[in-house]
Amino acid sequence: MTAGLAVLSILCGWLLVQYTRSILEVRSIRRQLEEIERGSRMELGVYSRQREMLALCRKLNELGRQNMQGQIRYEKAQKQLKQNITALAHDIRTPLAGASGYVQLAGECRERGRQEYYLQAAEGRLKELGDMLEELFLFTKLSDTDFEPDMRRLQVLPLLGDCLVGMYLQFEEKGISPEVRFDSEGFRVDADEEYLRRIFHNLIRNALLHGTGNLVITQQEKRLTFENAVSETSRPDTEQIFEQFYKADSARRKGSSGLGLFIVKELMEKMGGGVKAELEQEKLRIILKFP
Repeated sequence: MTAGLAVLSILCGWLLVQYTRSILEVRSIRRQLEEIERGSRMELGVYSRQREMLALCRKLNELGRQNMQGQIRYEKAQKQLKQNITALAHDIRTPLAGASGYVQLAGECRERGRQEYYLQAAEGRLKELGDMLEELFLFTKLSDTDFEPDMRRLQVLPLLGDCLVGMYLQFEEKGISPEVRFDSEGFRVDADEEYLRRIFHNLIRNALLHGTGNLVITQQEKRLTFENAVSETSRPDTEQIFEQFYKADSARRKGSSGLGLFIVKELMEKMGGGVKAELEQEKLRIILKFP
């Protein structure tokens, strides 16, 4: 009986020591967490060799690293957003200031021909501004989880032709003419008509703004390719070209929101297709792949 009591006493003593150690470890972890909460980037440490306590410490450290990485990504995204907003505000002011200047010149001019020229130039700047605001509106709309395109069977060539005719003056100003090559004039796709027009408009406008030669549009099977030459200073990074607010540096002053190709990518994916970019020597190809 005495031996049994002795064993029980030893066991109770051992449990008390283990309990005390556990309480001290928990207090130590709490103090370390308070240090981390105050901004310390330390990792938690424990003296115990208990498997569960070590596993808890590792898990807390893993969660801490994930939280820190998330905070770094958030801060980076916030910084990038501020830079994008600043750049976008500058881009919006550019055509607005240009339109205002041309209207002022028209008001001061007495020669009718020059007046008409200034007013047409102002109209062009306002159209640029309208395009940018339309892209911003669509950009916010695309982030809506309820966004659903109205899919229908559409013949592509007439829609593309309408878009090209609608930008006839811009082609004339640049002294170029688009070239269209379709393997099948009856080529049809499942798409939302409004958004397919927006895709074509953005790709044509991108070629007009940043291209240096004729725009060639070809259709083969379920692919539609927009190809144009680019200058050495306007060569885009094909890995980033579809990112929101991305611009080649030299294009910053050209009145573009930096959302055009991002919207193309988003709309194509929403409609079940895809898009990719290729740069071969001085030729940029943007390829639409329909489902």
